[in-house]
Amino acid sequence: MQNITGKSDTGGRSDTSGRSVLGGSLPAVAGAAAAVGGVGAALALGDVVSPLRAPFAFFFLFAAPACAVAAVLRGLDPLSRWVVAAGGAIAIDLLIAQAMLALHIWSVTGGVVAVAAVSLALCAPPLLAYARQHRDRAARSRTS
Repeated sequence: MQNITGKSDTGGRSDTSGRSVLGGSLPAVAGAAAAVGGVGAALALGDVVSPLRAPFAFFFLFAAPACAVAAVLRGLDPLSRWVVAAGGAIAIDLLIAQAMLALHIWSVTGGVVAVAAVSLALCAPPLLAYARQHRDRAARSRTS
């Protein structure tokens, strides 16, 4: 709501143009999450003894498949997308663990590599489609 002075009445959560200020910090939060996940995977793969190994590796094992599933589900509204992505991440982790246990090939490093591979395989088609759109848009702007 706008008051008479023209300032937003949303408690400081938007700037003067009405855009959400929180949306501006999303790339920083995503970068920090990627860094934490990468450190967790590196600590688990390197078998480094650290108090941060377990929470960071757990974050990687949840966040990597969740982001990959969310990238595939572009048609859903944001809340539904992240709820389904969280469920999909848990399902991916459990299926990988079950398959590794059934085949008697369970290892921590193998689990991290398998989760990373499945997440990359899920995330690759949307990234390739985005890159193709970006390339086509750049080519059209050069010809105009």
